[in-house]
Amino acid sequence: MAKQETKKILTDYDVKRKAVKLVIVHLKKKVPDEFLGSEHLYEWISEMEKLLEKPEFVMTEYFNMKKQLNGVIERILDEEIRFKIRDSWYSLGKALDKKVKY
Repeated sequence: MAKQETKKILTDYDVKRKAVKLVIVHLKKKVPDEFLGSEHLYEWISEMEKLLEKPEFVMTEYFNMKKQLNGVIERILDEEIRFKIRDSWYSLGKALDKKVKY
């Protein structure tokens, strides 16, 4: 008798969470470890990772984190790094718009 596999039905929130996680991974890869203002970014990343660990997905919390990232960007003096983080800010917005494909 073949073992039946049960597929988890993905919700829009599952898709959003996965997309946000990818944005965070890419953000951590693209910015250097140390730069003027890096403590603000890494504090934000830490807060975002805590939010991603929560079992529930509350959109307002994620939108607030996106607003906070914008504030972090404004505190970074290095223009090149600021542009890299701004790209991640846009990607975060797109991640929050994702929906399950049917």
